[in-house]
Amino acid sequence: MKQILQNLKHGTTEVADIPCPRAGRGQLLIRTTRTLVSAGTERMLVDFGKAGFIEKARQQPDKVRQVFDKIRTDGLMPTLAAVRNKLDQPLPMGYCNVGEVVEVGAGVTGFAVGDRVASNGKHAEMVAVPVNLCARVPDSVGDDEAAFTVLGAIALQGIRLVQPTLGEAVVVTGLGLIGLVTVQLLKAQGCRVLGLDFDADKLALARRFGAEVVDLKSGADPVAAAQAFSRGRGVDAVLITASTKSNEPVHQAALMSRKRGRIVLVGVTGLELSRADFFEKELSFQVSCSYGPGRYDPNYEDKGQDYPVGFVRWTEQRNFEAVLDMLAERRLDVATLVSHRFAIAEAPAAYAVVGGSEPSLGILLQYPAAPVSEAEDPRRARTVAVPSSSAVAPRASAPAASAGASPGTARVSVIGAGNYAGAVLVPAFKAAGAQLLRIASAGGASSLHLARKFGFAEATTDTDALIADPQCDAVVVSTRHDTHADYVVRALGAGKHVFVEKPLALTEADLERIESAARAAPGRLLMVGFNRRFAPQVVRLRELLAGAPGPKAFVMTVNAGAIPAQHWTQDPAVGGGRLLGEGCHFIDLLRHLAGAPVESHAVTRMAAATPDTATVTLHFADGSLGTIHYFANGSKAFPKERLEVFAAGRVLQLDNFRRLAGFGWPGFTKMNLWRQDKGQAACAAAFVQAVKAGGPSPIALHELLEVGRLSIAVEEALR
Repeated sequence: MKQILQNLKHGTTEVADIPCPRAGRGQLLIRTTRTLVSAGTERMLVDFGKAGFIEKARQQPDKVRQVFDKIRTDGLMPTLAAVRNKLDQPLPMGYCNVGEVVEVGAGVTGFAVGDRVASNGKHAEMVAVPVNLCARVPDSVGDDEAAFTVLGAIALQGIRLVQPTLGEAVVVTGLGLIGLVTVQLLKAQGCRVLGLDFDADKLALARRFGAEVVDLKSGADPVAAAQAFSRGRGVDAVLITASTKSNEPVHQAALMSRKRGRIVLVGVTGLELSRADFFEKELSFQVSCSYGPGRYDPNYEDKGQDYPVGFVRWTEQRNFEAVLDMLAERRLDVATLVSHRFAIAEAPAAYAVVGGSEPSLGILLQYPAAPVSEAEDPRRARTVAVPSSSAVAPRASAPAASAGASPGTARVSVIGAGNYAGAVLVPAFKAAGAQLLRIASAGGASSLHLARKFGFAEATTDTDALIADPQCDAVVVSTRHDTHADYVVRALGAGKHVFVEKPLALTEADLERIESAARAAPGRLLMVGFNRRFAPQVVRLRELLAGAPGPKAFVMTVNAGAIPAQHWTQDPAVGGGRLLGEGCHFIDLLRHLAGAPVESHAVTRMAAATPDTATVTLHFADGSLGTIHYFANGSKAFPKERLEVFAAGRVLQLDNFRRLAGFGWPGFTKMNLWRQDKGQAACAAAFVQAVKAGGPSPIALHELLEVGRLSIAVEEALR
């Protein structure tokens, strides 16, 4: 299927053939008929992509500070690699979609195959969208009109925050698509509206919709005009729907408002506010968040947990419905806002208009009609071949062997194409000599990007086919934590070797399933990406400890940094919690260095909103003692990871996997690296070599299970 992707590194727009997504739980799979280009948001992304590195930095000062913090702790080269990798990732464009439901995901009610729906789906022939971001389109509303639903909900949410009443005088600053929809919705609520803009054509449309207007290009004074419009009282409210870096729209809004007037920012402006502007009149100022309540709440959007209508009358989905009702009743005219139409294949030409000087308003993208045969159905295209000079040989030429590695080969497929997979994991497997077959992601765009970049033969959204592929020797799992156990069990059951990113599982029950699957698959390797034990300085540290008699004391300090409570890693059901999701790394590291099982443990947490600032104490069977300080309340300028080892009257100190120092250690003082090395490449190489040679797993199964159970117990104690 075709989808529009934007490259943020150099600003090019591409219509790419990507694998078709599936309707996940709580989602609808929609065959698109129309999408609307959001000129403001999408032009901003195009302009950002075309800007040079210096201009990109100027536009995102917060990100620049993060980069400097990372340079101080991780070094220059790893930081530059991380920045380049982030900018290299393709960005799926669009959020105003109309189409027909072709598949209903598990747990969805109220929708059926064949329904026409508006959603915030991307510019793509097929989109999988959470149900709370969809609304059924009335029969009397055409696809062209319905494409304005989501954009209309943005305007409506700004109006709801202003809380206008009949007869009030309201100013709309900026008469682009959202501004012109805002004018009409305000008029429908009985308000008197004054529109401000520099564009004569947009002013004419606002006048047609019943607003009085001020042409800013003529040099007219908007504050004086607003005073006259409000009969000298000052306007009741101002909605700013403009996009500019200037602070002037907010300053003007304050000057033209009456005492205790309301100002709502829907667009983007400078926000250097003058206290005097707001103090004397006791003005209220609020920034509107997109489509309405529920936006960016994963429980509402991703998990489908609706807000009770008695407590939250207008959610983003109900705002969609309200806009569609206005369209059905012909109280909202969007047909006059369409300036251009393009077929999806002509998207680069559409974006040339968006980023150029040609006057434009609503740019509609049109999609092919429904397929006339099953063979033409884009839903069948869940796997896309990726021609590349670096790809493996064509699949037809590969031997149709039964599952399992041929001598000297390691044919690998990857499930998950996120940031870590692209920046670290896949490059490590490629460097280790693995033959890359397929890579899967839920949406398809990220798997296509990594397939092109690293030479996979195919990109797919079909994980069932990937796991069942008889030509695949090993499956690498790099997905969200709650999916790990299921993929591991399925892959082992299919006779594959498995490399899974940490954690191995989130529950004891899942660990038991994995253990049973591993025992039932003799000769199949199972390995968790506990890369730190493979770091070169850790390898040297373990060699040094081998010559130190008696028990050891380990102090691991992790300056993890704060993550909001709403982040998926903090969700027990999805991420498992940070001490389970990431803290397992350090439990494994100390277990590895001690070389003995953990006999007992204790957990102490700090009273905080999130249970991710804690100390874990481990008592090993050989008498060694380990302490893990996992802290989320430190500075990012401080090294993230520091390990101190006390043994036989000597001390070793490892700082951030760059500097290893020995104190009182005969024949050893330091081992410093030019760049940070946490062992990811060596970890992948060890697994690949074990697959090729048919040897044992680089990490014993009983250690993986021990660390998994202990990590689960630690997280349960924290909660």
